[in-house]
Amino acid sequence: MSSTEERIRAIVDQTVEIEGREAGRPLDLTRSVAEAGVSSSDIVAFWQMVNQEFSTDISAEEFAELLTPQDLINHLESAG
Repeated sequence: MSSTEERIRAIVDQTVEIEGREAGRPLDLTRSVAEAGVSSSDIVAFWQMVNQEFSTDISAEEFAELLTPQDLINHLESAG
């Protein structure tokens, strides 16, 4: 099974357009999604895909507090 980080990177490549980053290029796990210029619709799609991929139910409010991909990875790994 892929690691949580690998799965998050794959979801980002599928759902999120980050300014100045092409799909497949390394993802800065410590960069805030908002600072990366991600649209709100991409963030919603990302949130839905994460909940589906990890069979979890992170609320929109809780998801909004997970500011970086690393924060999200840490949350998912601690919940698992």
